[in-house]
Amino acid sequence: MSQRLKVLLPTALSLALAGCGATHSTNRAEPYANNEWMQSGANRVANLALRDNLESIRRVQASLYRRNPREWRKWASSQEDATKRVWSQAMADAPLAALNGATGIDAVRVAFDTGYQGDRVAALVAGWVAMLKQANGNTWSQTMIDGVDAENAFRVARNMEISLWLLYARRDGKDQPILLSTEISEQGRNLVVDRELSKVVARLDLLAAQADEKYRRAALDFSQNWVMGSVAPFLQLIPR
Repeated sequence: MSQRLKVLLPTALSLALAGCGATHSTNRAEPYANNEWMQSGANRVANLALRDNLESIRRVQASLYRRNPREWRKWASSQEDATKRVWSQAMADAPLAALNGATGIDAVRVAFDTGYQGDRVAALVAGWVAMLKQANGNTWSQTMIDGVDAENAFRVARNMEISLWLLYARRDGKDQPILLSTEISEQGRNLVVDRELSKVVARLDLLAAQADEKYRRAALDFSQNWVMGSVAPFLQLIPR
């Protein structure tokens, strides 16, 4: 073994161990689930995006409830109670009674109707959660028989942008915002809603782009695998 190689090996080993340590230090890692063997890489990415998007919606809900406590008081004993109730129904695909069957973007529009008497924040969350499930192939957990429809994910991303615009634009009869959301004042900056909904839009756009590429990449991957499978044995015969 050369002297240079003796010097490089400990360094490479140290870097590898440091890399492993960095990987284990993240809080985003999850243990393997029993159903993961039924998921492709694209399925896994879509499921992780859905997980993060739902978490973003929870942060937006908490921020909106803090600034608009009158909303949760319309039907719950506390902010936590309202949050638990709306998520329990949303994840069970059970529309809120006050929405009269409206779901998805229709529930978002109802939330900004000046005559709506229900919890506007709950209506938004119910609508957003339904749209995110729809964008994930209408399932909470994709497997190899599922997939993301590019046009569907793109449309949901645009509806999320519409939701953000409505939060800024819709006002009541007294020209006051129907829901207080983003704030920039001398007391500080509250950009949680803007930041988290923008993250949701970005993830959905990335999923749409990935889904748009899948058929083109399938042909290329097949060609690459065929070529490498045919040529690789001969390449191994070439002396180095």
